[in-house]
Amino acid sequence: MALSFRQSEILDIAKTQGRVVVDDLAQRFDVTLQTIRRDLTELADTGYLDRVHGGAVPRTGVTNLGYDERRRLNEGAKAAIARACAAAIPDNCSIIINLGTSTEAVARELLHHRNLTVITNNMNVANILAANPGCDVMVAGGALRRSDGGLVGELTTHFFEQFKVDVAIIGASALDAEGELLDYDLAEVRVAKAIIRQARRTFLVCDHSKLARTAPVRLASLREISEVFTDLPLPNDLTQRCREWQTKINLP
Repeated sequence: MALSFRQSEILDIAKTQGRVVVDDLAQRFDVTLQTIRRDLTELADTGYLDRVHGGAVPRTGVTNLGYDERRRLNEGAKAAIARACAAAIPDNCSIIINLGTSTEAVARELLHHRNLTVITNNMNVANILAANPGCDVMVAGGALRRSDGGLVGELTTHFFEQFKVDVAIIGASALDAEGELLDYDLAEVRVAKAIIRQARRTFLVCDHSKLARTAPVRLASLREISEVFTDLPLPNDLTQRCREWQTKINLP
């Protein structure tokens, strides 16, 4: 199906913001709610979007979005989350920063921290923090994933096992209703599990779009996470579970 101009615009908005809402789109394009619902149905029927209550979200399956697309997705929310996370990290501490565009946003907010030791398997994080003279950066070995500058594999996992740090900062591709963190790449997940084991506290940076997505590989449970930094309140049931697990939820 050839997309109309409006449908192409709707798809761009969905990819950038992580979700589109029928009422907002009708107002934006000055058309009826029924017209927008028809557009969303056609985009869902052709595999571009998944319909959810009141709107739609980009379709995801067993394949992750491209790096540049992920970096632009909810960019403002990621920046706000990153500021809140960085504010919770004191000077004079050791940190592991994992893969992901949200963790890279945290790295940018750490440029003025002092006396940090940062250990990472993310080449983008290393390049960002190279500009901070008060930060010692250690980069893991491993197989370079050219798509996003990540290092993964057994060598990476063994590298992280040599450390015990104050804080680990991780992301995830999806977060389900039971509080399970999910991802796409089994090799990446093995590294992330090692990172969690080697940290006294683990911070998850995760914008609201991850609640509308799914992925096939289990990374961890929120019960293993010390603090969650996100941009919108979690669903009530998940919030209650976090209370029971003593997992703190932080909003910008």
